[in-house]
Amino acid sequence: MSADLKAKLEVQARAEGFVGIGVCRPDAAPETAGRLKAWLAEERHGQMGWMAERVEWRGSPAALWPEARSVVMLAESYAPEGDPLAVLECRDRGAISAYAQGKDYHDLVKRRLKRVGRWLIEEAAREGRTCEIKVFVDTAPVMEKPLAQAAGLGWQGKHTNLLGREIGNWVFLGAIFTTLDLPADAPETSHCGSCTACLDICPTSAFPSPYQLDARRCISYLTIEHRGPVDPALRPLMGNRIYGCDDCLAVCPWNKFAVAARDVGYAARVGAPPLAELAALDDAAFRERFSGSPIKRIGRDRFVRNVLYAIGNSGNPALRPAAAALTADPDPAVADAALWAVTRLDG
Repeated sequence: MSADLKAKLEVQARAEGFVGIGVCRPDAAPETAGRLKAWLAEERHGQMGWMAERVEWRGSPAALWPEARSVVMLAESYAPEGDPLAVLECRDRGAISAYAQGKDYHDLVKRRLKRVGRWLIEEAAREGRTCEIKVFVDTAPVMEKPLAQAAGLGWQGKHTNLLGREIGNWVFLGAIFTTLDLPADAPETSHCGSCTACLDICPTSAFPSPYQLDARRCISYLTIEHRGPVDPALRPLMGNRIYGCDDCLAVCPWNKFAVAARDVGYAARVGAPPLAELAALDDAAFRERFSGSPIKRIGRDRFVRNVLYAIGNSGNPALRPAAAALTADPDPAVADAALWAVTRLDG
C-alpha cells in the first residue's frame, strides 16, 4: 500500500513541475550533526548566526519534528537559458546570480510543495490512513542537501551544492516531512571523480578542500549575508558580481544533464542592469525595482555597497561620478565602498 502511494506521489510531484523526488528517513544522515558542529567551531559560517541557532534541529530532523516518519525531498529546476558567466565580461553592468533573476523561489517552491502535500493528505485519507505534514523551503533549520543525498536525488559535490546525474546542479530543494511511513530510496554517492572545475574557478578560493566551504570567502555570502564593509583584500576579486555568484555551478560538467526550468516565474526579468543606474537607487526605488525578487531581502544599503565594489572594479572612469555621489551616504558601508571605488578609479 505504501509503495503504491509513493508511486502515485512521484507522478503527482512531477506533474506539479518538480524534476526530482526521493524519500528518506528523518535519521538517514546521522553524520550531519557532527559535520555542522565542526564547521561552526571553525567559524566558517561568518556572520550567519542563525546557522548556530537550533543546531540540534539542523543536525537531526527527528528532533525538529519527532512525529515524522518520512522525509520527501523534491528538486525544482531553475536552470538558466544562456551562459550565466558571460555577464562577467560586461564590467559596467551588474552580475546577478541566476537563481535571483526571476521571482522569489521561496514563494514558488513552497506553493508547489503545499499542493503536493495537500494531495498526499487527501490520497492517504482515501486509503483510510491519517497523514500529517510539514513543508520546508530553505528558511527552516533543515539540512536539505544531506537529506536530498540520503533520498537519492543527487550528491553534495566538491562545491558543497547538490548535483545529480539526471538534474545537474541548477535546482532548488524543498522538503515535506510526513507521519506516513513511505519506502525509502537508496542514498546517492559522489560521482565527482577527479574533476576540480568548481574549485579551480572560484575567484576567492573559498574552498579550503574538496567538499568544504569557507563562507567568509564566498562571494555569495559576501554579497548577500555579510553586513558592513567587505575585507578590502577580497573586494577586487568580486569583479562585477553584485548579488550571488554562479561560477562553481556553471562549470560543473554534470550540467549537460540539467533539466530546463518549467516555471515561467524563473525566467530572467532582472538581467544585467547598468551599475550607474543601480548606484542611484534610494530605498524606495530599490524596493520598487526588486519587488517580488529575493534581492529585496538584503536591502538597499547592502545592495548599493555591492554595486560600488563593482564600479571600483570596472576600470571605467565614466562611472566615477556615480561613486563620488555616495561618498557621504548615511550608511557607513556604502560611504566606505564609494570612497574605495573612487580611489580605485583614480588609480
